[in-house]
Amino acid sequence: MRSSLTVLALVALAACAPTPSPRAMQVQSASGRAVFQDHCVECHDGALDSRAPAPDQLRGTAPEAIVAALTGGAMRYQGLPLTGAERRAVAEYLSGRTFGAELVFDAEAGRCASARPMSDPSAGPAWNGWGPGLDNTHNQPVSAAGIDAETLPRLRLEWAFGFHDATSSWAQPTVVGGRLFVGSQNGSVYALDARDGCIVWTYEAEGSVRSAMSIGPHQGGGYAAYFSDQRGYAYAVDAETGAQIWKTVVEPHPLVRLTGAVALYDGRLYVPTSSYEEVGKGPDYACCTFRGSIVALDAETGRSIWKGYTVTVEPRVMGVRDDGVESLGPSGGAIWSAPTIDPRRRAIYAGVGNTYSGESQPATDAIVAFDMDTGRQLWAQQVTPDDVSGCRRGESNCPEARGPDYDFGVSPVLTTRRDGKEILVIGQKSGVGYALDPDDGGRILWQYRAGEGGALGGIEWGVSVDADNAYFPIADNNRERPGGLHAVSLMTGERVWFAPPVEDLLCGERARGCTPAQSAAITVVDGFVLSGAFDGGLRAYSTRDGRVLWTLDTNGDYETVNGVPAHGGSINGPGPVAVGGMLYVTSGDYRGRTGNVLLAYGVE
Repeated sequence: MRSSLTVLALVALAACAPTPSPRAMQVQSASGRAVFQDHCVECHDGALDSRAPAPDQLRGTAPEAIVAALTGGAMRYQGLPLTGAERRAVAEYLSGRTFGAELVFDAEAGRCASARPMSDPSAGPAWNGWGPGLDNTHNQPVSAAGIDAETLPRLRLEWAFGFHDATSSWAQPTVVGGRLFVGSQNGSVYALDARDGCIVWTYEAEGSVRSAMSIGPHQGGGYAAYFSDQRGYAYAVDAETGAQIWKTVVEPHPLVRLTGAVALYDGRLYVPTSSYEEVGKGPDYACCTFRGSIVALDAETGRSIWKGYTVTVEPRVMGVRDDGVESLGPSGGAIWSAPTIDPRRRAIYAGVGNTYSGESQPATDAIVAFDMDTGRQLWAQQVTPDDVSGCRRGESNCPEARGPDYDFGVSPVLTTRRDGKEILVIGQKSGVGYALDPDDGGRILWQYRAGEGGALGGIEWGVSVDADNAYFPIADNNRERPGGLHAVSLMTGERVWFAPPVEDLLCGERARGCTPAQSAAITVVDGFVLSGAFDGGLRAYSTRDGRVLWTLDTNGDYETVNGVPAHGGSINGPGPVAVGGMLYVTSGDYRGRTGNVLLAYGVE
């Protein structure tokens, strides 16, 4: 969302400014309210199905962080029409705080007095990257998890870590070699002691870091932490010290947004790209030019090796509006999630989002296979044609009927059935789960209707498998009956069991953010499925019959090891991480009930 230098400069400027009188603060607050009503309320209106946080969800956020979002972060295009005074006024109005009221973070709080050295990441239990393996099954053997169904009720909170200036805990932690690596919404990257949560080192990225990290060997016999941020950069930093090894721009598009975890394999780093262009543009923006891709980098140097696009043709001008703004296309095809590596076929699989503008593209709303060596598309299995969503109706690059916005936000799962056949399993925002044949151009083997689907519905961030079943959690947050978990036979695609949405919400009566929607990624450990929900609950479901075995309530305030005030809220995005007898859970999401905490549980 911002670099540390930007925030420190803002703090310094605020410190030099005269303290406003109570009357001046009232005028400034009124001005901020007017700016919000004129420029922001259309999206930040507090509606249940809105992707933008409501005003009350931004209360308490540092005004410096809001200004940073309007100038160089997620809202940078919306911030362009505003003057500096207007940005400051609306930031103070929304946050309820004045500039310079306190430092953005205390860099020394929670530091390890004497950090234990990092052990070999390849030895011992680990969770490295988006999942324990490059196949993205999100299945952790009980031998590595150190937790089973009998020990779940004995889990107790060991420590809590607070993310400063954050309304979401949206990065999934990586745990290897006794260290926990995690990014944050405000751009800080942390290496923590996995057992007690103290800070070993921090690194300030150019933008907020949502992607999970991959840890791997680097030159000189050491290890590097690889990740990407939401300003288009990919990084390698020393895993032991946090010192930067290299930093490179993988996507220069002005509305770039990198959300999917990077994948590290055989000396190359594979980075998926996505963007805000679908929803984050102003009225004067020339829509649309972004094309999703996977970028292959040399892991030692950060040098780009190839870039494989989902939309293979470059956008062209399709018309000019009366005000002179161009309409462009085709565009779209964002890759929101981690790619899946298939060494045997030398292939990389990605779930791809919808077309933004122009003619519907054949590799959108599809599962796409890329050649690992060249980036060339091997095949694309499209399941929702004509899904054009993101352009402005009435313009020459936009169809009359709006598409359903049925992205694939889920990483494909590469798994082997009991009969020895390898298949790909994936879920879509349409609410449908699929099994595909990687040896036959992605031919659909079966499909299963799990939810109603929609822009904020269906299967959003992650599915999981074991030897017999695929597990599909349902969001459907904009539907009458959100939530639920399905177990489906890998062999036939038939339902094995269905666990309906929970009735007793841990956060109280259903309202914005307090729903049973299960949009977060899930994790399977032998015998149970861990699934988080928007009500702040993490539940363990029996893989045999779907019965709820255990419930964890992450709501509430926490005393943190780094002294940052923190609280839990909706669980969305990252899945729970079980490794080495510990369970790590992030809680809080701007789309629901905000929060800023990472929780670590151990067996009592």
